[in-house]
Amino acid sequence: MPKTDYLDDPHAPKANSLVVAVAVVVRDETERVLLIRRSDNNFWALPGGAQELGETVSQAAVREVEEETGLRVRITGISGVYSDPRHVIAYDDGEVRQEFSICLRGQPDAGSLRTSAESVEVRWVPTTELASLPMHPSMALRVQHGLEGREPYIG
Repeated sequence: MPKTDYLDDPHAPKANSLVVAVAVVVRDETERVLLIRRSDNNFWALPGGAQELGETVSQAAVREVEEETGLRVRITGISGVYSDPRHVIAYDDGEVRQEFSICLRGQPDAGSLRTSAESVEVRWVPTTELASLPMHPSMALRVQHGLEGREPYIG
């Protein structure tokens, strides 16, 4: 389902839903970060998605990473909580979500990289290449915070 992200845009549609979402900063042994190029907006992003009923945040994160990338991960910590009401995501079906994302840190456990219906490309990206990839500013912030190894961001 195609989507449009709005950040600090006075012309953005008004939010009509709030959904708990997760994203995971996964790094390999050479410190590269796992990213997907999303099929719905063609931007690069951390793997992640909506938490489902009956799941914990960690279970949702492990499931989403595996669904989108083929990798099974082990969750190692929390990077931040992102809930800026100035960031809304409009979907083609009329849903407009206010951002609410819990970003975790993880390490690869098993599996091999593959794409999915949600990811047209999946790869390990050296940190030196991050600035050259098309990425929404809200996602770039999550990646930056996740790589800094700092106390969790709450915003």
